[in-house]
Amino acid sequence: MINNKKYLVSFMLLVASVFTSNGQDDMDKFVSNLLQKMTLEEKLGQINLSSGNTGAVLGGGGEGQLIAIKKGEIGATGGSSFESIKKIQDAAMESRLKIPVLIGLDVIHGYKTIFPIPLALSCSWDTDLIERSAQIAAKEASASGVCWTYSPMVDIARDPRWGRVSEGSGEDPWWGSQVAKAMVRGYQGGDLSKNNTIMACVKHFALYGASEAGRDYNTVDMSHLSMFNGYMEPYKAAFDEGAGSAMSSFNLVDGIPATGNKWLMTDVLRDRWGFDGFVVTDYTSINEMAYHGLGDLKTVSALALKAGIDMDMQGLGFIGTLKESLDDGLVSMEQIDQACRRVLEAKFKLGLFEDPYRYLDENRLKNEVLTDENLEAARELAARSMVLLKNENNILPLNKKGKIAVVGPLAEATGDLLGAWVMYRNRDIVPSIVEGIKSVGGDDVEVLSAIGANLTNEPNLRKSLSSPFAMFMGEKMVVDERSLEVLIDEAIAVSADADVIVAVLGESTAMSGEASSRADISIPESQRNLLKVLLKTGKPVVLVLLNGRPLTIEWESENVPAILEAWAPGTAGGNAIADVLFGGYNPSGKLTMTFPRSVGQIPIYYNHQNTGRPFDENNKFTSKYLDISNEPVYPFGYGLSYTSFEYSDVEINKSKLNGNDKLIAKVTLTNTGDRAGEEVVQLYISDPVASISRPVKELKNYKKIMLQPGEKKEIVFEITPDDLKFYNSELIYDWEPGEFSIQIGTNSQDVKTASFVWEK
Repeated sequence: MINNKKYLVSFMLLVASVFTSNGQDDMDKFVSNLLQKMTLEEKLGQINLSSGNTGAVLGGGGEGQLIAIKKGEIGATGGSSFESIKKIQDAAMESRLKIPVLIGLDVIHGYKTIFPIPLALSCSWDTDLIERSAQIAAKEASASGVCWTYSPMVDIARDPRWGRVSEGSGEDPWWGSQVAKAMVRGYQGGDLSKNNTIMACVKHFALYGASEAGRDYNTVDMSHLSMFNGYMEPYKAAFDEGAGSAMSSFNLVDGIPATGNKWLMTDVLRDRWGFDGFVVTDYTSINEMAYHGLGDLKTVSALALKAGIDMDMQGLGFIGTLKESLDDGLVSMEQIDQACRRVLEAKFKLGLFEDPYRYLDENRLKNEVLTDENLEAARELAARSMVLLKNENNILPLNKKGKIAVVGPLAEATGDLLGAWVMYRNRDIVPSIVEGIKSVGGDDVEVLSAIGANLTNEPNLRKSLSSPFAMFMGEKMVVDERSLEVLIDEAIAVSADADVIVAVLGESTAMSGEASSRADISIPESQRNLLKVLLKTGKPVVLVLLNGRPLTIEWESENVPAILEAWAPGTAGGNAIADVLFGGYNPSGKLTMTFPRSVGQIPIYYNHQNTGRPFDENNKFTSKYLDISNEPVYPFGYGLSYTSFEYSDVEINKSKLNGNDKLIAKVTLTNTGDRAGEEVVQLYISDPVASISRPVKELKNYKKIMLQPGEKKEIVFEITPDDLKFYNSELIYDWEPGEFSIQIGTNSQDVKTASFVWEK
């Protein structure tokens, strides 16, 4: 821990009379006392997340930024390293009131130990491990001085063209809520003032996952019923779990940008839900309200403050215009004080006033970052996040003997295993899939490899993947300049004597994530052509997919005998993929986002509402496509194992219930294969008659069960009226009496059903 005697003396003189503990009363007294000492300029500085107005780089600790901090012009900034963050806090201790700076960073799925992307994590259906990943990320990041993360992203997403589906937990609001709570617990722990926890920031509030056409930064338009029943639940769950902050989204809500939407930021977030943390904008989202047609920077800055925004991220609107708006009567001092108070309260909760250097710990930085234990946790989570999509003739698991050809433009990738939003990308410690197969396979396995094809030959995509932005968000595309014929011939040559071919295809890191929307979400043509050549060899082919979103892989599903969805698996991903391929881990992941057949089906999700003319293959005038099936390639909840499971019929304790009765539903699960394995038993509820049209089914619970070969187990679920609740047309959250059905099964389509009546 760093000691600063000059700071401690000044600090004690300022707050000795009020600072006694971390209780609510002490915080109120301390913040009120401090607010009385602050000038207007200092208050505006506290609600400014910025590099300053001197041209310094955000979070870089440059001289211009440090000068602005000393003047009290910056309340929060980004963090890049131990050294730069220490300089930032040193500068804060030279300011008049010595208010520490809040240090934030995009710690999305790990700090230096990188875990699978969040979409992959959600496919593990293991909230304990998901919480652990956030806890490890918090421990690593906090040692460098970071005390605030712009995570979790809890946006519900039903359009895989949107690149940021990689950052969320898929399409289901109930499951998204469980993941959101686990992430908040992992980051914040039980005590935010501990130096190994960091404050969570729930984003993007709200509805960003419903961006039109799957295009990033685009508009959103939906009814309040759709909002509350389909999208809002994970945000509320994260806030109920105690998340300390929220981030506004770029999109419109009811025609008004979220950042300037008082109904959203005050009426819903604070008055309805009781959130008492602070709200920061997304990057320059105040400024961007001008493009939505709401006025100049002065106008939209005042609008954001009055709506309930507490901190302006990098837009310089608050610090640059609110003084003039105050003079003109457009905003009040009470509104400025309220925003400033919430920011100061966050710093108090984090213990920064007690010790501004509490999150700078060189000893922890040396001993708690990239440890063997952390890397092992990353490897375990990566394996558990993978989803076995197909395994014809039990090609998998592979034998640890013979020759394996590992072919594809991602076969020897390292950085592309990490996924988007990795601020400290260290390729040198990442084993490739080729290296993982060699290591896990052992001495009796001979591994041959070839690129076979470039990632893509499509000109527009190539240009995007070769841009400087691709380097910032992921990996710049490396192009092999040899001819297509040479690349294909090399792949055929290494495959000629192989017993099995592992084709590693899909997306590079830069092809998903922020600002990485794709209109065509198929495997690029260059890679599909390679796959066709490999299949023509007659060798068994295993397709390993690396990607950050569901892909349109109908052709691959029909023609490739084995497919493993590995996502972007993180630092230990190469070894984890090999663990699964060789059977060291029996895959148990289940999809949390539907895989469409075609982009023409999008949006596609399991919990849709029904149509008045449901599909009937014998009737032309029903809801269907002329050219493809309505059904997806792989539904929500889908995932195979190296063993097999059988479900009995569902048994319920009552067919008629009243009031606060409890419904007990049972199903017997049997492992009918010859390997031990885990199954995610999923419970869905349908409400076929209600005051509003309800989804065809909704996930309400699950249990992940390990069974030995031949073992059977009775799985019991308890259902209460709380599981039947929804928002009605008056936005009242309640349940209605009537007929219901429960469905229990291995995915959202393959279920066993029982019906019952529940009266009030």
